This record gives sequence, C-alpha cells and structure tokens, in this order.
Amino acid sequence: MPTRFFHISDVHFGVEDPAALAHVADVIRKERPDALICTGDLTQRAKHSEYAAAAEWFAALDVPVVLEPGNHDMPYYNLIERFADPYRRYRRLKERVASDFASEHVVLVPLKTTVRAQPRFPWSDGVVTRNSLADTLARLSDLADDPRVVIVTAHHPLLGPDDRHNPTIGGDKAFTALAAAGADIVISGHVHRPFDEVRTRGGRAVRMIGAGTLSTRLRHGEPASYQVLTFDDDGRVAVDLRRLS
Repeated sequence: MPTRFFHISDVHFGVEDPAALAHVADVIRKERPDALICTGDLTQRAKHSEYAAAAEWFAALDVPVVLEPGNHDMPYYNLIERFADPYRRYRRLKERVASDFASEHVVLVPLKTTVRAQPRFPWSDGVVTRNSLADTLARLSDLADDPRVVIVTAHHPLLGPDDRHNPTIGGDKAFTALAAAGADIVISGHVHRPFDEVRTRGGRAVRMIGAGTLSTRLRHGEPASYQVLTFDDDGRVAVDLRRLS
C-alpha cells in the first residue's frame, strides 16, 4: 500500500484562517492520510491561548501528527522564558498531540532551524547550528542502509530561491551535508508559498518541497494551500499541491 501524508505549515493560530483549517480537517477525515506533518509556525505569538487552539485542532484530526517548531513558536512577550526555555510551550503541545511516524516507504528525520536569538534582526529567518546539524547527521548515519525514502523535516528552507541570497544561516552547508548523508527530500515552510524543486550538491540531487500557509498572512499572491505527498512501493513520490480559494 502507498504511504500518503498531508504536509501543512505556518498555521499561525492567532491569525489562522478558520475556513482553510475546516476544509483541511474535513479532507483529512474523508481521505485518511497516514500522517499529517506541520513544519512549524503553529502559532503567531506563542501565546498560551494560541497553543490551546492548536492543540484542540490537531487532537481532533484522529491521524498521526508530526510537528516541527517555527520561529513564531517561541515566546514573544516573555523574554525570560524565551531565553531560559524557549520550546516549553511547544513541547507541551507536542507531548499532547504529536507522535513519531515511519512507514515501509518513508522515514522522517527532523532538523531544527530555529534559535532563540541571532546576530541580526529580525530573528525570523533560519539558523542551522553546528549542534543541530550534527544531531540530524547522526540520525541519517543510522539510516545509511535503510532502503526507505529519507525525508528531513525543517521549518526554514535550507537554500535561497533560485540559488539567490540564502536567508538561512548555515543552510548551504547543511543542505550539502544532508545530501552527502543520504537525505532524499527536505520539506519545510516559513515562506508562505508552496514550491517543489530539485537542487544538486556534491553530485547528489535532493528534492525540496515547501508548503504554503493556512493562515490569513498570505504572501506572493498565493492563497492558502497545502501539499499531499504519496509514496509508492518503488519509492517514487507524487506531490499534489492543493490551493484553496
């Protein structure tokens, strides 16, 4: 049986699009994907009320949920908590609604691209730290002989659009290292526009797939959207971009 999952991102509870969320939830109930993956920015300002709304929506889906943190998921107004324990609210949500996911066709490996602070302003763009990359590469090393499609999940795209300026610090190095380590696909969000392209580093091609947003924070003339990824027995992937009017 093929493996199929929905890939969403940048829900931004607090400024979410209720109609888009209702539509996605309804389609999930009808189509029953193997998992839902959300690559970050679950909330707008990491408020307790926003996390509570996110928890209610994800818990009601009744499918395995995989989450990644985004730059909006660390406290904006409580700087003490942001620096002392920036992912505490996110971890509580993850413990409540998320689960690990793997199938006979696909294995997921996380890469954290968010930091509590960075030497530039605003602090919204991605940073791949040495420790974060090392953790992901260690997981990929354990999968060296695994025949499944290896997908790295991150919030920020690792390369800039069309090889132009890359806003993710350490992204170029990380992408090259992930390609060498055997990653097949990197999925992400952050830019509020969907994309699907192949980049080559060190002679190895890696597919980059990005989900749009399900919030009211629309950009680039793009409506709310999400991606559906289907993997067959031979490891081929079909990507279905679904835009919402």
